[in-house]
Amino acid sequence: MTHPRHLRIEDYDYPLPDESIARFPLDQRDASRLLQYKDGHLTEHRYDQIDQLLDPGDLILFNETRVIHARLLFVKSTGGTIEVFCLEPHRQYADIQTAMQQKGEVWWTCMIGGASKWKHGATLSHTYDHFCLSATIVERHAGSFTVALSWDDPTLTFAEVLHEAGRVPLPPYLHREAGQADEERYQTIYAKEEGSVAAPTAGLHFTQEVMERLSVRGVTKGFVTLHVGAGTFKPVKTETMAEHEMHAEWIDVSLTLIEKLIAREGKRIIAVGTTSLRTLESLYWMGVKLLNHVVPDFQNIAVSQWEPYELQDRAPALTHALQALADWMLHNHRTRLITRTQILIAPGYEFKVATGLVTNFHQPRSTLLLLIAAWTGDDWRKIYDYALSHQFRFLSYGDGSLLWRRVN
Repeated sequence: MTHPRHLRIEDYDYPLPDESIARFPLDQRDASRLLQYKDGHLTEHRYDQIDQLLDPGDLILFNETRVIHARLLFVKSTGGTIEVFCLEPHRQYADIQTAMQQKGEVWWTCMIGGASKWKHGATLSHTYDHFCLSATIVERHAGSFTVALSWDDPTLTFAEVLHEAGRVPLPPYLHREAGQADEERYQTIYAKEEGSVAAPTAGLHFTQEVMERLSVRGVTKGFVTLHVGAGTFKPVKTETMAEHEMHAEWIDVSLTLIEKLIAREGKRIIAVGTTSLRTLESLYWMGVKLLNHVVPDFQNIAVSQWEPYELQDRAPALTHALQALADWMLHNHRTRLITRTQILIAPGYEFKVATGLVTNFHQPRSTLLLLIAAWTGDDWRKIYDYALSHQFRFLSYGDGSLLWRRVN
């Protein structure tokens, strides 16, 4: 297997005209166009027809993460604005949910817009209807900061503070401020677990009517959680992937879901979004490590970016790996697996779990495009060329695709 360390990101570039980027969502979620890639052929559909493209007995997996109001704005006494973008909780917290439930104060890893104008040791504050929120830089890192956020109403959780004080973190490539409509539309209808700073955009097209039609069709649904980090927007700036550090993201998966995957041996699994796919593949490699008598570092990063490629020669059947993970959870009295994954899926990767992928059209030179190239091989160019030439809408609020993997 070719090791993706040696891939050149310039080989995964394409011209994306500004007019192809969808700045706003369509009025109706499921009216978005859906490009199906199957057995090398392309066909056009709409999301309200997706049930007809699946078979009774298929399992479709959704990411039920919920986007938080991650953008906080503070105005200095001089009138200048400082933006604090909340990326993820400080390492002192066991997981995102624990950090979101903190009262009075919380530490968060953030990006800061205008950091050079924030004097060392200075505290910025902003008063809202029900509380005053203050921010102080605790630590400086390469590209990020640890910020202590505190508020003067000790009955409020950080989740409640963010909901009132923060703003919807629209992707920077939309080049616009979030409006009231984005409160609803930059969120899936099944969003549940708070923690993402970006939406799992493949799921934005699903409506209650589509979900009901999937049930009538006999398609089984399952849910996982991967909290999407800001790194998902980060273009690869190194010449080869060897120098690129993949961002780690929190996942939360139930034992019940893992047991459901084990019971479906030989049946089709469709991942809605690259986030769901990365979660599924990460579960497999955790099981592989356990079978090789290595307990993953569940307290930190359970799957690092290069481990799947290093373990490939010791890769067992899917059910064996997942059973090892389920057995470990049962032995340790865990009904949920909460950890982080840094998995990097790029050409050379061999997929183990899903056979179908629902996904939007992604940015050039991105790790998401690398995943699509791993999934479809060289046909990714054919898919993207077709979508561009047939006026499909690109990126977060754009149209999408249903890509079937060829299984040997």
